[in-house]
Formats: sequence, structure tokens, C-alpha cells
Amino acid sequence: MTVSRTLKRPELVREETRQRVLDAVRATGYVPNMLAGALATNRSHLVALLLPTIATSIFTDMVQAMMSTLGAAGYQTLLGLTDYLPEREEQLVETLLGRRPDAIVLTGTDHSPLTRERLRKTKVPIVEIWDLTDDPIDMLVGFSHEAVGSAVARHLLQKNYRRFAVLSADDPRGLRRSMSVIDELKRHGVGDVPLEVMPAPATLQTGREGFVRLLEKGLPDVIACSTDTLAQGILADAARRGIGIPQDVAVMGFGDLSTAAHVHPALSTVRIDGATIGRLAAEALLGRLGMQQPSPPRLRVDTGFAIVDRESA
Repeated sequence: MTVSRTLKRPELVREETRQRVLDAVRATGYVPNMLAGALATNRSHLVALLLPTIATSIFTDMVQAMMSTLGAAGYQTLLGLTDYLPEREEQLVETLLGRRPDAIVLTGTDHSPLTRERLRKTKVPIVEIWDLTDDPIDMLVGFSHEAVGSAVARHLLQKNYRRFAVLSADDPRGLRRSMSVIDELKRHGVGDVPLEVMPAPATLQTGREGFVRLLEKGLPDVIACSTDTLAQGILADAARRGIGIPQDVAVMGFGDLSTAAHVHPALSTVRIDGATIGRLAAEALLGRLGMQQPSPPRLRVDTGFAIVDRESA
């Protein structure tokens, strides 16, 4: 009992006793059996987070804030990668439910029917992040990708750009943003907008390759990109070709990555508050799990976005 108390509630144990226990732990290499503890308490103290990729830094602030908030409450985070594939998400969800996590966080709201059915039948709290929908599985913290696309189109129209092109990664949320740009432009009388879709995840190289494809269709006034990474690939290739940004063609990104303000020219983009998304999602889960009082879970939180005007557009 003294060992258990030392490891779980060290503040309740005298310093001398605590040190003796910790010395024995180091000497023996002892690791507590979390599975046995979970069976006794019906809690694993694990939260599963499913991300599409870690190839770009767009989710970094969100993951950091979520893990910090959960960690402060005694929860550890398991990370799974879906590679933007619904079938991969299906497999991960099946495996995770077998491990009995206390909660699951899903990136996006586009899931297979089987995934949605499984998660809705489980008693595990669920938070979907980085998106909005009228039909969430459980709790929801994110923003509207359609609203982002519409706002970008209107913003660029107000700057008197008239010949548009769109470069997108082949991921569901990036494509929704891109199609929303095109739809909003059509509503303002701008049609025949070239769209190039590159394999996900976005990289600088796919940004450069997409720029080459768009150039074959003629140089537009402005290119709206589904990610900052694609946009920065365009900036790099334009510099190599002697194409001026924004004099010859303007470029708009999405995500406001940490590098966006420091490339040349500084990248105009859309800022997403990833840290707030991560913190609110974690707080919603902790509220559901009874770790914070009072903390009723907010079922649908729109964190919004902001257009950041810099030099590239």
C-alpha cells in the first residue's frame, strides 16, 4: 500500500519513505502494471488521437495543447495515423476500442459508416476536431472548411484579382476548401477556374509540381492553395523561374505555419488556432470523464479562422 501510494499520490508520503520507494523502483527497474490498474478502476487513463499525417507541422500546436492539457490531468495520449484513408481509420478504431481507451479524438468528420456505427455504440467519449458538421458522433471542436474557402475567394476578389487558379492536396478537407473557393468565385461571375490536385500529404515538391501544371494552362493572377506547404513550393519554384510574387502571380496559403511569415515574400494565408482546438477538445473530454468541475461538455464549438494579409497576395 505504501508503494502504491508513493507512485500514485506521492504528496501523501513522507519524504524519507518516498525516497526509499523510488530508490527501490530504480534499482529493480519496476514499471507499474497499468492493465491491472485499469481492470480495478475501469479507467486506462489513455486517450487515443487519430491524425491524418505528421508529415507537415499544421497539427503541431493542436497536438501540443491537447497533450499538455490531458497530461496535467494524468492522461497519456496514444497517436495513430490514418494517412487520409477511411479504411485505415476503420482499422485503427477497431484496434483502439479493443484496448479500451478512456476517450478517442478523431481529426475531421468524414468517416466510414462502419466507423460511425462502432463509435456511436461505444460508451467512450468522442471528440471530432478540425471540422464542423451538423451530425457529429459526439462532441465537436473545429471550424468550417467551406467558410474558409468562401472567405478566401471574397478576400481575393476584393483585391481585384480576376484570373484564378487553385492548387489542392488530395485530402478531403483540403478539397472541400478548394471547391468552396471555386463555388464562391462562380457566385461572383468568375468561372473556368483551373484546379490541380496533388497527392496527400502536401510537400514542397508537390507544390512545385502543381505550379508547373498550372503554368501549362496559363499564368493566373492568383493561386489559392489548400495548404501553406503547397504555397511555399510555388514560391520556391517561382523564384527559380524568375516569376515575381505577387507582381506576376499572387499566392494564398492555408494554415499559417510557423514558416509562413518568414519565407520570401511573406505568405498570405489563413490562420487556424490549433492550440485552442487542442485545449478545448481536451477540456471537453475531461469534463465528460469527470476530471474537472464544473465542466459540462460543449457539444459543438466553432473556433473560427482569420485571414492573414502578407506580401504574397
